[in-house]
Amino acid sequence: MIDKELLEIVRCPETKQKLTPADDKQITDLNARIEKGEIKDRGGEAVKDKIDGGLVREDGQFLYLIRNNVPVLLIDEAIPLAENFKEFQSGP
Repeated sequence: MIDKELLEIVRCPETKQKLTPADDKQITDLNARIEKGEIKDRGGEAVKDKIDGGLVREDGQFLYLIRNNVPVLLIDEAIPLAENFKEFQSGP
């Protein structure tokens, strides 16, 4: 769980958009697809390890991983959501 104060200040490193926690169902679905080898990060690398959680960019395009309760705010390690998970999209 990400500290609420941290969540108020953390932003997407690329666009500076607000990030919100992905819900449990989204993480469960994402982890199932990671286990099947279906998920690649923005840099094109396969995501091999399950994640503890994620922060979804305001426009719903990307999810930044949370591992060991630490947000991984690296642009190339973000998971593109728009092309794979329509249910994640919260933006226009």
